[in-house]
Amino acid sequence: MIRKSQLDNGARIVTETIPGVHSISIGIWVKAGARDESAAEQGLAHFIEHMLFKGTSRYSAFEISRRIDSVGGVLNAFTAKEYTCFYVKVLSRHLDLAIDLLGDIFFDSLFDPAEIEKERNVVLQEISMVRDTPDDYVQDLFNQAVFADHPLGYNILGEIETVQRFSRASVVSFFEREYLRPRQLVIAAAGSLDHDDFAGRIRQRFAALPARPSGVRSDVFTWRRRVDFHYRDLEQVHVCLGTRGLSHLDGGRYVLHVLNTILGGSMSSRLFQEIRENRGLAYTVFSFMTSFLDTGMFGVCMGVVKETVREALDITHRELALLRECPVGSEELMHAREQLKGNLLLALEGTDSRMSRLAKCELYYDRFVPVEEILNDIDAVTPEQVQALAQELFRDELFTYTFLGPIEPDDLPAAELTLGT
Repeated sequence: MIRKSQLDNGARIVTETIPGVHSISIGIWVKAGARDESAAEQGLAHFIEHMLFKGTSRYSAFEISRRIDSVGGVLNAFTAKEYTCFYVKVLSRHLDLAIDLLGDIFFDSLFDPAEIEKERNVVLQEISMVRDTPDDYVQDLFNQAVFADHPLGYNILGEIETVQRFSRASVVSFFEREYLRPRQLVIAAAGSLDHDDFAGRIRQRFAALPARPSGVRSDVFTWRRRVDFHYRDLEQVHVCLGTRGLSHLDGGRYVLHVLNTILGGSMSSRLFQEIRENRGLAYTVFSFMTSFLDTGMFGVCMGVVKETVREALDITHRELALLRECPVGSEELMHAREQLKGNLLLALEGTDSRMSRLAKCELYYDRFVPVEEILNDIDAVTPEQVQALAQELFRDELFTYTFLGPIEPDDLPAAELTLGT
């Protein structure tokens, strides 16, 4: 059973009672993330995610960890472009402890200067770790190339220069500005719970927050073509290429899910079969789609040796052009739809995934979207819709390319990077 309550200050509480489970997952979701940072604040949302676990007036960082470990639970957080989540998963009999810990770190974290200095070094190591992982780093570089100076292009971890400048004042200021806005808060829970009881407990902690208007986000940018080379002495060239995608609110988003599944979303996809299985050119090759509130991106990533970059790109261009020029066959379409539906249903077997879905529906749609509605939308996708969307998105003037590895512009002239007519 799905139920929703709203506090007078605008904070929302959404729950799903799931009979027969032993656990409960609770998340404080804040509609604030890397997109809400200024250029000088890059990485602040992620830094705050770390700092909320570093001690409150009642519990030290060790005591927070020990309390959740002592009941076999999980207490963690993650930062995205458009939201941040602090969550806990415990056996339902430990509900009081879960709410106590979540509420304490959210409302009473100390942001101790000594802990800030220690955590600064931790985050700098995290940034270095990603930069030392080229198949991850190329996606960061691609994202920055696509969105340029728009906040959606900011690295969630931040840049070394910005993280080094964070002070306690800047951390607290950003937290108070972006996180303590009740209208941007969704408290979601799924599992063995009673909505009225849970909502009453949450109301005690969150009702005191004064009502404030939601923050104002940056406007969407204009999509444009770009080709970037980042030379590095590696064994492989890591390639990321892509085009404009669709927003969370776009009516064609399930068509894009199907297109993505067919092109490179699994081991049976066209790109995986042709580039890896048939040609043996890459270990990793996949397509992806990323959606935001008002835009999105669609792309392909792979890692190949320098000598086969052209061949791998030619195959990719050919497959993109085929989707644009030829309708998908009925059998391939059916397999893609069934794969998507199976992935969705299997992902919803845990209380944590059910909790996340509750919150994201509320953040993006202001309502709960029934699974049956999504399944019906997936089943309704037609070959004509897939082809029409490919024709809309797969245009040379929209494509951005990012190369990371032992390759330079002279090795691959931009004139060769075309999908054909």
